[in-house]
Amino acid sequence: MEKQMHLAAQYLAAAGISFLEKKPDDSHTNLGFSTENGCLYTHTLSENGDKLCLDYERFSLEWRSNQGTTSFRLDGATHKEVIKWISDTSQTFLNKKYEYKLHYELPYKIDDTFTYKLLNVGNLIELMHLRILAQFVLKKIDTLYNLNSSIRIWPHHFDTGIYSAIPTTEISIGLGLAIADTVSKDPYLYLSGYKNNSIIDPSGLAKLSAGEWKSDGFTGAILTTNDISESEGVAFFQEAIDKLITK
Repeated sequence: MEKQMHLAAQYLAAAGISFLEKKPDDSHTNLGFSTENGCLYTHTLSENGDKLCLDYERFSLEWRSNQGTTSFRLDGATHKEVIKWISDTSQTFLNKKYEYKLHYELPYKIDDTFTYKLLNVGNLIELMHLRILAQFVLKKIDTLYNLNSSIRIWPHHFDTGIYSAIPTTEISIGLGLAIADTVSKDPYLYLSGYKNNSIIDPSGLAKLSAGEWKSDGFTGAILTTNDISESEGVAFFQEAIDKLITK
């Protein structure tokens, strides 16, 4: 189901590309996540509060606006049918043309005939709760270190993350939740440190109580999210950050 959600999130990214001013850091494509209703959502697309959302629990796209809300269930729908629904809906609410054009490569291929299938409801709910966990953990870290950063999901790699300088230090950090990839076969929390515009090599740092330092393929700390609690996620990030600061 993660693959299908990753692909479905690209419709939201394409809405940002279609309707928002381009940002140098590509942030016009990134997404927010609501812990209250388990939805990914775009930046606001108009003065009427228009947003395109992806609902985990309902496995559906939703167009939300001050003018009303309409939804489209993904189960059984083809990629071509999804594009038509978004195109028609954007014309109705924005009177603007939607284009599904991405400027980055995805790890999966999709064509007009690709069909979404709700294979496992339980797995989909687990993925939603993983995003909720990440949101709460990162919000806690943001508060503890006075980062004042936005927590966003970047559609290319589909990671929930923040990047920020740590006040009163020379260190910047990038941290978040990554889906399974070549670094780990399971979803994982990650953190990398930067100093003087260079990534910090964790070689020589003391072993972490949970998780591990890596310098091959990924440079930083990772902790798989298998059965971890919010407090364990926070503790992992705190320990890794404090070790980087004192390196």
